[in-house]
Amino acid sequence: MVKESFLAQFYGKSQNYTDIPNKWYKEYNVKKGLRNEDGTGVRIGLTRVADVVGYEEADGGIKAIPGRLLYRGVDVLDLVKGKKESHFGYEETCFLLLFGYLPKKAELEKFCNVVRHCYTIPDDFVEMNLLRFPGKNLMNKLQDAVLTLYNYDDDPDNTDVYQTLVKGVNLLAKLPSIACYAYQSKVHYYDRESLFIHYANPEYSIAENFLSLLRKDQKFTSKEANLLDTILMLHADHGGGNNSTFTNVVIASTGTDIYSTVCGGIGSLKGPRHGGANIKVAEMMDAVLAETGGYDADDKKIRQSVEKLMAGELYDRSGLVYGFGHAVYTVSDPRAEVLKACCMEVAKEQKHTRELDFYIRFERIAKEVMEEIKGKALPTNVDFYSGFAYGMLRIPRDLYTPLFVCSRVVGWVAHNIENKLYDGRIMRPATKYVGDNMDYVPMPER
Repeated sequence: MVKESFLAQFYGKSQNYTDIPNKWYKEYNVKKGLRNEDGTGVRIGLTRVADVVGYEEADGGIKAIPGRLLYRGVDVLDLVKGKKESHFGYEETCFLLLFGYLPKKAELEKFCNVVRHCYTIPDDFVEMNLLRFPGKNLMNKLQDAVLTLYNYDDDPDNTDVYQTLVKGVNLLAKLPSIACYAYQSKVHYYDRESLFIHYANPEYSIAENFLSLLRKDQKFTSKEANLLDTILMLHADHGGGNNSTFTNVVIASTGTDIYSTVCGGIGSLKGPRHGGANIKVAEMMDAVLAETGGYDADDKKIRQSVEKLMAGELYDRSGLVYGFGHAVYTVSDPRAEVLKACCMEVAKEQKHTRELDFYIRFERIAKEVMEEIKGKALPTNVDFYSGFAYGMLRIPRDLYTPLFVCSRVVGWVAHNIENKLYDGRIMRPATKYVGDNMDYVPMPER
C-alpha cells in the first residue's frame, strides 16, 4: 500500500484543478449522471426484455402513476399470482426473460432439467477457491469465483449469442451454491463457526436449493421456499437502465467474455446505493428498534424515531429514511406491495406477525411524517420488506446482496444477448471538457 501522507499533500493541491460547478451542466446541456433535469433517466437504448413504469410523460413534464414492472410485456404481479402451487416462478421468469415468451409446461420442465443439470460445481472448485481462500467480503468473493469459472470453460472467450446463453444459464445455476459455500467458508475462517457443506439437490428448484444449502439440517417449509422464489422473481430484472445491467451491457459491448461482464455487474450491485440498500434498511430498523424500545413500541415513539432519522439524528446521520423512494417509481413500487403480502404468509406460519406489524406501522407513520415535513411521501420500495423477508428466512445479512446477484444474473444475461443481437457497436458516451488549456513547462522552469 502507498503511504497516504505522501499522497495527501498532492491531493489538497489538486482540488484547484478538479472543481466542476453544478451550474455548468445546465450551461453546457450535459446530463449529469445520465439524468434529465426532472430526475428521469436519459434513454440510452431500446429493449424488449423488461420495462419499469413509474410515470407518464404529459404536457412537457411527468405525471406520477402507480408503478408496474413488466418482463417481456408480462406484469410481474401476474407471474407471481400465476405460479400458485404448480411450479416455481423464478425458473419460469428466467425462461421468459431469456427466450421472450411464456413456456408451455413441457418446455418449462425441459428448461428446469437443463438448469438443474448445471448445479454441479467443478471438481476441486470449492476446496481450491473458497475453502482455502475465504473472502472477507462475499461480493468480492463472488467476483473472484465467477472469473475463476472462466478457467473451467473450454471456450471461455466465445461471445456468440448462443454460447452466451449457454454460459449464462450455467452461471445462474451455479451462483446460488457458490454464494452459500463462500458464506460458509467465511464464517468458518473468520468467525470460527462450524463448517458444513451440502451438495445441491437436482430435485430442488433454485429457491429450495438455496435454503437447503444454507441450513445445517437442510429443512425448510413450502411457504419459505415460495417466499424466496418470489423474491428471486422480483429481483430478476429491472430494465436496461439500472446501474448493474447497464454496466454489464457496457462491458459486453467491448466484445469481452461473459465472465467479465457478470463480474462487472456484481461490482456495481455491491454498492449501498444499488444492491446493498436492503442491508441499510435492516441496520436502520435495528437502530429504530433500539430507540423505540422494541416491537411493542407505540405509534408516538415510532413517529419520534422517524423525525430523528429525517433530522439526521439517528442511525447514520444521513437524514434518509431507507426503504422509501425510488429513481423511477413515483407512487408505488409494485415489488414492495407483493412482497409485503408474501411476508404475511410466512409471518403467520413462523409467528412473526408482531414484527411484521411493527414494519407496517413504521411504513405508515414514515409516510405521514414525510408528508408533513417535506410535503410529499415517498413510495415504499422493495428494499424495505426484502430485508424483513430475509430475516424471517434466517438468511444472514452477509448474503443479502449476493442473493440479489443470484437473482439478477438472468437479467444481465438477457440484456447482454439482446444487445449482441441488435447493436454490435461498443458503447461509448461522450463527455465535454471544461478544464483550462495549459502550456507544457519544462521541469527546470516549474
